[in-house]
This record gives sequence, C-alpha cells and structure tokens, in this order.
Amino acid sequence: MRKGDATRVRILDEATRQVAVRGLTAASLGDVAEAVGLSKSGLFKHFESKEAMQLAVIDRVQERFSDFVWREAEPLAPGRARLEKIFDRWLDWSESEWDDHGCPLMALSVELDDQPGPLRDALQKGMLRWRRTLMREFQALTDPPLSEDQAAAAYFQMKSYLLGHSEARRLMGLPDARRSAQAAFHALLDRVGQAQP
Repeated sequence: MRKGDATRVRILDEATRQVAVRGLTAASLGDVAEAVGLSKSGLFKHFESKEAMQLAVIDRVQERFSDFVWREAEPLAPGRARLEKIFDRWLDWSESEWDDHGCPLMALSVELDDQPGPLRDALQKGMLRWRRTLMREFQALTDPPLSEDQAAAAYFQMKSYLLGHSEARRLMGLPDARRSAQAAFHALLDRVGQAQP
C-alpha cells in the first residue's frame, strides 16, 4: 500500500472511531487530524471537504462491516448455515470490534435517519443492499423459496434481535444478552424454515 493510501486509511479509521463515540457531525476535522499526526491542511490533501471525509467514513464502515461479517459466511451453503454465521459474526462485530464505543453503523443510523442529504443516502444505499442480501438468504431456507414479504419480515426480526442485544448489553449491562439474542434468532430460523411460502 502506498504511503498516501495508508495515511488515508488511518484517517478514516480514526474518524470512524470518533464517529462511534461522538457522532458523524461532532467528529471534527481538527480532532481527527491531530489524532493521526497531521495538520488540518494535511488532512485536506486526502479529502477536499468535511462532507467528503464523512462520505468516505460511511463507505469505510460499511466495507469493514461487510468484510468482517460476510467473509466467513460466504463460503457456507446459502440458507441456515450462512445465516447463523452472519448472526454470530454480527454479534462479534458489536462485542469485539466496537466494544469500547458501540457499533458505528448503529450510531450513523440513529444520527442520519431523519437528516435528508447525501450522507443519509449513502448509508441507506448500503443498508438496503445488505437487507436484500439477507432476504435472499432467508428465501433459501425453504423450497420453494419464501415470498419476498416473508423474507422481509424475517430480516426485520433478525435486525430487531441485534438491536435488542446491543441495548441489553451496552445500556443495561445484562450478561445474558448474547445468549438471549442467539436463542431468539434460532427460534426464528426454526419458524421460518417451517413456513409455507
């Protein structure tokens, strides 16, 4: 990796860390630059504006998430095995990758959900793409495949368990948050696998 590319990655990783703690709009260019040992003008060699850096952070977070969650699941057979691995890796993402700060995707989602513009559009585009991927995995649970409505409902429940896990673990400090989330998800897979398309 060229030095400039490596510096850009360092900037984005630090900006992502700050976003997870403070939010996208509160993460300042000056704080990010100082944390990576650059001047503010040095940071502008890599990003022409704060919004350009924010868009790059959104892309970087989604890329890291996809790599972390999907990479180990992709070689598995579509359907239950892959969904179980995705769910476990998603929990790992929250618990180990972002233990100190919380998931930046959740932080971005809360911050941008009612803020129209290019930042929200970029986040929404990636999240809708991920939703479609998981809906296909749910459809692969049955033969013939689940309907689109059934797959969408299953995805909604899966996401609800992940959000519930985060709240139970991070806010309420419940030690059984992961076990509860996994039990709920396995029960969902059992129900969906028996559904009539």
